[in-house]
Amino acid sequence: MFICKNCKSVDKFELMFSPDYHGSKKFTHKYNENNEIEITVDSYTFVPDLMFMNQFAVCKYCGQIYMWDYEDNWENKNKE
Repeated sequence: MFICKNCKSVDKFELMFSPDYHGSKKFTHKYNENNEIEITVDSYTFVPDLMFMNQFAVCKYCGQIYMWDYEDNWENKNKE
């Protein structure tokens, strides 16, 4: 799972679409059986990685982009 390094919210994101994108821009997200988030954009489903999140995901709560980390990494860094 992903965490916003700015406001610390987990998996609460929206996606930014490129102005060149010509699809319907409909997306949904859910958790699969492995507790990974799955994103569906215009009928294409995938499990995002950190690079995807930092290129395209915007935090729904604070509006930050390029501010994502894996939740486990964040928790471990803050324990030290």
